[in-house]
Amino acid sequence: MATQSQTPGQVHIEGPQSTAPSQHRPRRGWLVGIAVLLVFAGLFLSGILQRIHTTATLRTETANMAIPTVSVVSPKHSAPSQEIVLPGNVQPYVVAPIYARTNGYLRSWYCDIGAHVKKGQLLAVIASPEVDQQLGQSRSNLETAQANLHLAEITKSRYQDLLKTHAVSQQDVDNAVGTYNANKAIVDANQANVKQLQALQSFEKIYAPFDGIITARNTDVGALIDSGSAGGAKTDLFHLSQADTLRVYVNVPEEYSQATTAGLTADLTLTEFPGRTFTGKLVRTSEAINYATRTLTAEVDVHNPTGQLLSGSYAEVHFKVPGPVSTYILSVDTLLFRKEGLRVAIVKDGKAELLPVTPGRDFGDSIEIVSGLQGNESVIVSPPDSITPGEKVQVAQTASAGGTP
Repeated sequence: MATQSQTPGQVHIEGPQSTAPSQHRPRRGWLVGIAVLLVFAGLFLSGILQRIHTTATLRTETANMAIPTVSVVSPKHSAPSQEIVLPGNVQPYVVAPIYARTNGYLRSWYCDIGAHVKKGQLLAVIASPEVDQQLGQSRSNLETAQANLHLAEITKSRYQDLLKTHAVSQQDVDNAVGTYNANKAIVDANQANVKQLQALQSFEKIYAPFDGIITARNTDVGALIDSGSAGGAKTDLFHLSQADTLRVYVNVPEEYSQATTAGLTADLTLTEFPGRTFTGKLVRTSEAINYATRTLTAEVDVHNPTGQLLSGSYAEVHFKVPGPVSTYILSVDTLLFRKEGLRVAIVKDGKAELLPVTPGRDFGDSIEIVSGLQGNESVIVSPPDSITPGEKVQVAQTASAGGTP
């Protein structure tokens, strides 16, 4: 029941009071607080989990990035027959300087450089009056000795006939025989002297010893000719070369010495004949390795009937030699130069391994490997210098071959 209380100028009416709303307000506040706390806790946990996931992902990526990515190639078998190109010196088949065998002055010459001469053709004449006079004197001495020999022969025969009748003593016969033998020896000596001077006189005329080409003339009319018999310098009058067949000398590296045998065909190329090839044949080798160059000297003969190939030329000689089938070709960027020797890095079971190899021929951008490979390896291209055996690697791409020379 409502009660009224009055005060002067104010009327206050009091009714019955309710207690239910005041009891539910504290419970609702607690629920809101818990909900907010749960939301913040969920956000906090979500952030932590996200950070953990990001950290794990970063670690995985870092670990993957720590493994180097490499490209690999496969070794390529070298060809069973290989061509080697070597420099060669072209020389005439026969070459000889023509010297004088007698002293004097050159009277005349008949052939100059470039002249094609035949065997026995007159090249020059030397004036040697001293030899002519000595020959005349020797002939006179020979005639005198022959006359004395003839007289000694008559005396010997006469004394031998007189001895049969005991008209002369045995001593007289022996003296006559001795005189005859002495005169005969003098005649023989004078005949030898005459022949010697005749030979010297024949040397006044210079003849070609074989068919060939005059490549040099080192004298002229009036020049003093010294045969060197008195200890002076000998005078070479001409140089004669036989160039219908040429000898080409080649220095073959030691590694090909066993494959370079007589009968091997060789192709020659010269800069003055672009696009042309001349065929020759390896006829002989020195059968000994030069200590200084570690090469084998080989001779290739080339027919030159027209004379178009000139002696003294430089030629490139191409040999096709059988190559060992166990060699491989790799690009040069696969090599590792270590203090322990030449190495190549390969990938095996996801890890790097270093193999020692022995190099062969160098082709510039590729190189021959003569030992150390089996042919089925995955060789790393441009391996880092820091690579170590057992290091994990991942392959980015694979090429089909290791390169060709």
